[in-house]
Amino acid sequence: MIPVYNVGDIVQMRKPHACGGDEWEIMRTGMDFRIRCRKCGRVVLIPRRRFERSVKTVLQKGI
Repeated sequence: MIPVYNVGDIVQMRKPHACGGDEWEIMRTGMDFRIRCRKCGRVVLIPRRRFERSVKTVLQKGI
């Protein structure tokens, strides 16, 4: 089954961010994903394919 990611989901990534946090909030979906680090607040835009390979697990589903 293919996982479905929605705006507001909190995901854990395989590699930690430079600040040490590995939890990210999804802000936008589509061909690119805009995600925000829950520890430092940095916002990054990454391609869908890279995002889907990097996600370890969904910690919390958005509303």
